[in-house]
Amino acid sequence: MNKMSDKIKKSILESAEIIEKSINLSLLIEESINEIIHCLKNGHKIIIFGNGGSAADAQHIAAEFISRFKIERKSFPAIALTTDTSIITSVGNDYSFEKIFSRQCESLVANGDVVIGISTSGNSKNVENGILTSKNNGAKTIGLLGNDGGRIGNIVDIAIIVNNKSTDKIQEVHRVIYHIICEQVERKMAEKET
Repeated sequence: MNKMSDKIKKSILESAEIIEKSINLSLLIEESINEIIHCLKNGHKIIIFGNGGSAADAQHIAAEFISRFKIERKSFPAIALTTDTSIITSVGNDYSFEKIFSRQCESLVANGDVVIGISTSGNSKNVENGILTSKNNGAKTIGLLGNDGGRIGNIVDIAIIVNNKSTDKIQEVHRVIYHIICEQVERKMAEKET
């Protein structure tokens, strides 16, 4: 057996082990699904944000809700706050990077919305500020977090924490979790349409 093949297998097994351990997050995932369904049924929207790879994940989640995941259905209102470079650069320049999400949440988040903040460290200051502003506006907040949940884990309504220190492994589990959320929200909302 060659060394590269061994390293690949080891990496796959590590990912599988971390994903398997995330089974203990099932009740928090279910609670998040129920909050999102309640939000959508009452005419509200989903707002998602994060940095780096988590910014891409925020966009991925919004795309699944707006387009579709697996079922043909009505579009669900979702906004990723990571896509407008003019807003991101102007807020970063005029205020600070720490206010990139809170300034957007101040004007876009309303009472009854669900806000999902993604942070593999649990300590991203701009995500934390966005969550705090969203809570002040009356939104339910969900954190897709890593490590021990950090500061954000203590302020969100629902903290889904992948207890690991490896950013890439945390992101892999986050993708599994948000795909489950998208699939179940879509199925439950489709049941209500028929």
